[in-house]
Amino acid sequence: MEDNRLAVISIIVHDLSSAAQVNALLSEYGDFIAGRMGVPYRQKGVSVICVVADAPADVLNRLTGRIGALSGVTAKTLFGKI
Repeated sequence: MEDNRLAVISIIVHDLSSAAQVNALLSEYGDFIAGRMGVPYRQKGVSVICVVADAPADVLNRLTGRIGALSGVTAKTLFGKI
């Protein structure tokens, strides 16, 4: 079994019609999520979401890839050294 990694997933939703799909994926991986914060940035017409997750690297990469594959969504993961 692979060790868990602490990570922050940063998500920018450019196409707000994809927001429901982002939330569905975050719910699907909810067991790995320690916390999340979403900020609607109305001046730019985007939403910014920061997710703190504790999961194996392959799970984090799969989640980030699935979110980033959505139309109008960008996602990147920063892994901690913990």
